[in-house]
Amino acid sequence: MNSSGAFLRALLAIVLLSSAPLALAQQRSLPPMKIEQLTPHVYRYGGLTNGAFVVGSEGIAVIDGQICGSNGTQWLKDELAKRFPRLPVKYTILSHDHEMHICGLEVFSDTARAISHVNAKGHIIREKRRTVIPEITFDDRMTIDLGGIEVVMFYLGPTHTDNLIQVHIPSEKVLIAVDFVREGKSLAMPELRDLNLDNSIRALGYLGRMEDVDIVVPGHGGITTQQSFLYVRDFLVALKERVLTEMVAGKGIEEILKTVTMDDFSDYGWFHQWIRANVITMWELMYHYREPTLDPGCYECDFPIGFPVGEVDKFNGP
Repeated sequence: MNSSGAFLRALLAIVLLSSAPLALAQQRSLPPMKIEQLTPHVYRYGGLTNGAFVVGSEGIAVIDGQICGSNGTQWLKDELAKRFPRLPVKYTILSHDHEMHICGLEVFSDTARAISHVNAKGHIIREKRRTVIPEITFDDRMTIDLGGIEVVMFYLGPTHTDNLIQVHIPSEKVLIAVDFVREGKSLAMPELRDLNLDNSIRALGYLGRMEDVDIVVPGHGGITTQQSFLYVRDFLVALKERVLTEMVAGKGIEEILKTVTMDDFSDYGWFHQWIRANVITMWELMYHYREPTLDPGCYECDFPIGFPVGEVDKFNGP
């Protein structure tokens, strides 16, 4: 197989992976929508993905929408009108630009102003995301007051995307951390292709230690604690070191897949489904990260860009 063929196969795999959530929404029933009160002022809502909303005396802030095709965001609007008829939705907050988490937020545009990180707006416009275009953007940090309840949004630099933000409600000790962790001890992502690795490791350590956090709401699954950030950090640190060690020894990805098993992390959630793609995409990240010493060999000569990863679909296994 030539390098262009390998590139096209990898590109197809990425397209299929990114379109899978929409296909699921269209082809089968999604989990039922529900609302769960976490604290006196913070609620989690959703079906396949988690959103949240914060209720103050002067209004409501909604964090993230739902997957396209689910009608989940309109469902939330209807529920909020029933439960809090005198309180307007004043703000919608977009955690990042990925569509499956922000679809449908335009339904609140009659009363709400949309907020995102400054980098998200360009992605939303370019990719024609089916959501609201942010009216308010910020660089590092922004706070809104809903009437005695402050919502703090902050950016830790490029991590899962170049625009992922964290949303903290200090008085309620709730942190909304979309697509950075999962419930309990678990791998965080199916693969790492859009990860800024070193900054993510730093950010995970910070989030695992920050004050005024008792509850963490991830983008998928049940609520969790700050320990989940440290579990993900420890996995990424170990995976990076082990893949790099094999690369320095002159091993290509096919050999690395045999030797870097990460079995000591096999008790993590989603390990068996995602470990292969995590190893492969870590190798890709490290391929561009390191500059090999030419003597005794030439790593780029042995494994040029586009080197085929065997006769497999790297995202779906053999």
